[in-house]
Amino acid sequence: MQKTIALPAVGYVRLPQLLKIFPISKSAWWEGCRSGVFPKPVKLGPRTSAWRVGDIRALMERINTASIAYD
Repeated sequence: MQKTIALPAVGYVRLPQLLKIFPISKSAWWEGCRSGVFPKPVKLGPRTSAWRVGDIRALMERINTASIAYD
């Protein structure tokens, strides 16, 4: 049984929550951000980064659309 990860309707999500949705390593996620595959983070503080929920939903839609094209 797969556990469903719920995103808030609006706001920001932090990296630990994202890595539950996208099962990759932290370094792979950050490399994807640098290369433009994943959305850029928003700095909330000197050592705090988060991602806009809208950007993550758009990424999920893009991934779903790409996977449907290959089915």
